[in-house]
Amino acid sequence: MTENYYAKNLNASNLYRVYETGIDRVRRYLDAEIDFVRRGLRGGERILELGAGYGRIMKALAPFAASVTGIDISEDSVAFGREYLADAPNCRIETMDAHALAFDAAFDVVLCLQNALSAMKGDATDTVARCVKALVPGGTLYCSSYSAKFWEHRLAWFREQADKGLLGAIDEEKTRDGLIVCRDGFVARTFSEADLDALGRASGHPHRVEEVDESSVFLVIEKKETK
Repeated sequence: MTENYYAKNLNASNLYRVYETGIDRVRRYLDAEIDFVRRGLRGGERILELGAGYGRIMKALAPFAASVTGIDISEDSVAFGREYLADAPNCRIETMDAHALAFDAAFDVVLCLQNALSAMKGDATDTVARCVKALVPGGTLYCSSYSAKFWEHRLAWFREQADKGLLGAIDEEKTRDGLIVCRDGFVARTFSEADLDALGRASGHPHRVEEVDESSVFLVIEKKETK
């Protein structure tokens, strides 16, 4: 159930409601992730975002890039996203499974933000390798997960979503140590700094792991230039 949860349940207008949060600290976290990426842009980049949902991050970055392409497994989210992005002419969003990503040296920046590596399940090492393959030499991959310091705010956000009926009730007995479990079968894991560092090392490319805003932990991989 979990691997298809975003395609079947948390999509389109429901996903939009997730980000209509009343928690100030969560809004700051969402903005901080975008700002971290934006600061690395020069304005001419071609960006790809995996797990783009309805295009929230795409729209925010569109003024700072040449083009932004988003993919998501949910057809409903993509349809909703095309309306949401109608006034962003340099954005396009398509239905695609990130595990079947087959782009080759097509983008300057690839994004897998807001714990998307966990949300997409599967083999994270393979997903990172596919992302790197999609980059031009010298391009940058950004992957993020939650900082352990953000745990109480993250949990409050999930409880807010449950109260809205977007998720099942939180299983308080099983929810701990970065793992959130809902009674409807939804499970949200995280990647630690050590996990992200291991993914960076497995990529074979220069990388760093950096905490941002005490809410996110980023893995940043720079694809080696060809000789």
